[in-house]
Amino acid sequence: MEENKKEITKPEFKQDIKAEIKSIGQIEDNINDVKEYALDLAKYYKNVVFTEETLKDAKTEKAEVNKFKKKVADFRKQVSERWNQPLEQFIKVAKETENILGNTYDSINNQAKHYEDEQKENIKKLCEKFFNEYAVSQEVDFLKFEQMNMNVTLGMVTEKGQLTKKTQEQITLFIDKVLDDVNLINSQEYIDEMIIEYKKDLNVSRAITEVKKRHIELEKVKEENESKKTQELTDEIMLEKINSISAPTEEKVEVQKEIGEMTFKVRGPMSKLIEVKEFLDNGGYDYE
Repeated sequence: MEENKKEITKPEFKQDIKAEIKSIGQIEDNINDVKEYALDLAKYYKNVVFTEETLKDAKTEKAEVNKFKKKVADFRKQVSERWNQPLEQFIKVAKETENILGNTYDSINNQAKHYEDEQKENIKKLCEKFFNEYAVSQEVDFLKFEQMNMNVTLGMVTEKGQLTKKTQEQITLFIDKVLDDVNLINSQEYIDEMIIEYKKDLNVSRAITEVKKRHIELEKVKEENESKKTQELTDEIMLEKINSISAPTEEKVEVQKEIGEMTFKVRGPMSKLIEVKEFLDNGGYDYE
């Protein structure tokens, strides 16, 4: 079965790529001679005094010049066409070759990338396994490998496929930093709340500040509520005192015919103080 297996041989190109013009300047012609003749002829007729005889000669010459012009144009077109054929063929083949080389590059690149991606995925699994085992050993198993945002590369493993010492140190340093953060939180108040905040982004400074700020606000609200309750209690006591002297019995009226004096301070909301003043006014009390 091995004998029937076709051996794959990688093609090689060992030549130097080259492209050069071999026959440039090898067009054989006498066009320059014709050009000189045309210039001389134009100069000649510029200085000729026309007569019947020279006019007849000029007409013949004019027809001849026109024939020359047509011949030169025909040769120019023929030579240009023949000259451009190899150039156009070269350009066509060169462009086709460029496209094939580009496609070949993409094919090789995609296959290499696919292989590297598979290798990186295997390396990532090794890193994650080492990460989880070390996190559990340090009692910070709430950590996820993704939180490390590690850039996985092919250089993270040895030739034997094991994580390099540098990679292991990178992982342990990250987890040790988290462990230090947790120990710092454990030295604070409101540990459970801080741990919850810390797990969001592993920012120990933000977690501690956030929870402390929250409890400062809660204390303020609590103090305001306590102050409000105390105020309400004071109002109730004051009303009871006022009520105790606002409805005396007949017996008491007789006893109270003698003028007495009582000194006290009243504290409360302005609405309540106004009520006290109205009560004293309506009751005919003399007060300062």
